Amino acid sequence: MLSVEEALLRILQVLQPLPAEAAGLNHCLGRILARDLFAKLNLPPFANSSMDGYALRAADLDGASPGNPVQLAVVMDIPAGTSPELSIGPGEAARIMTGAPLPEGADAVVPVEQTDAKWNREEPATLSPFLRVATTLKPGDYVRPVGENVRSGQQVLTAGTRLRPQHLGMLAALGQAQVDVHRQPRVAIVSSGDEIIDVGEPPAPGQIFDVNSYTIAGLVSELGGIPLRQPVAGDDLQQVRAMFDTALGQDPDLIISTAGVSVGAHDLVRDVLDELGELNFWRVNMRPGKPLAWGRVQGLPFFGLPGNPVSAMVTFEVFVRPALQRLTGAVQDSQTICATVCEDIQSDGRRSFLRVTLENSNGRLLARSTGTQSSGALMSMLLADGLLIVPEGVTHVAAGSELEVRLLQ
Repeated sequence: MLSVEEALLRILQVLQPLPAEAAGLNHCLGRILARDLFAKLNLPPFANSSMDGYALRAADLDGASPGNPVQLAVVMDIPAGTSPELSIGPGEAARIMTGAPLPEGADAVVPVEQTDAKWNREEPATLSPFLRVATTLKPGDYVRPVGENVRSGQQVLTAGTRLRPQHLGMLAALGQAQVDVHRQPRVAIVSSGDEIIDVGEPPAPGQIFDVNSYTIAGLVSELGGIPLRQPVAGDDLQQVRAMFDTALGQDPDLIISTAGVSVGAHDLVRDVLDELGELNFWRVNMRPGKPLAWGRVQGLPFFGLPGNPVSAMVTFEVFVRPALQRLTGAVQDSQTICATVCEDIQSDGRRSFLRVTLENSNGRLLARSTGTQSSGALMSMLLADGLLIVPEGVTHVAAGSELEVRLLQ
């Protein structure tokens, strides 16, 4: 059996990011930026007031105090979204709103609360011709200078960034109506088995609902892919062939199957793979998830995940997640931390991924089992904060030992 590292290497070395395409900001959330992005303008593009107040020359307030206020002539009003018509000379000020451009000659803003001016926002008063200020200022006080946030030509975003709401806001501020992002991978999800029926159908004795295709579809969507769920095929060679034909007809970039690639008498997916493509490997030295297959179907990359729900999710996390990140151009983001094991653990010598909860106790991170580690116990994934990794060759871990935990995202 292959090691986890060797299996992942074989997968990633044949995958490349999908081509870039231009997308408008309304369609960029969660997408992966394809190229570094540089600012084409300064932010802010002009010096502006950070407060409602009065723009003035700081030097005019030298020596001002409550006992010796300075009186200035108010020569204009500057609402946000307008351009000052006059400049500010010695002994002059301009009423200015937050975000409005600073007039020529002014180098500071005094907040209205630090003046004797009285503003009524509901019923704006006539602009008073004079203003008294009883405090001093330094040049630049309450002013946002040109390029304070971003300078023209500055790199703002890096290729591989997953675009979040704050990124979209920055792009909008820079006037970027669209950006180049990697195309979203189309992922065909296929399932087979006489025992599996779709949710909502009445189960016959011995039948269970299709869990894996919904789980895998959700995981694919979270990573920015487009899931293409196929109807479940029964344990019939013709049905399995037809399922793959339908999937291939949807122009996928990746195909994911659950179950059917082991050595059972009804594991027909592997037979169809032999007809339509080839397997690179189909067993990995791990638990859960040993019967993991990787290969190609008519030239398209293919994952055959185990049929048990926990095994399917764990192998998706370890292998499919980095593969999809490679296809989308995303930065690999699996996170591991160290935690102290709270109970003795027995293992069979394979690399084991055990579901645990995490608790911070007096500065130590404690890992506790979620309970049964059966590969069919989906509740263990609902409860888990991470996957505790027991290395290959280790059959006993004593309570109090420290091991790596792969955080679930």
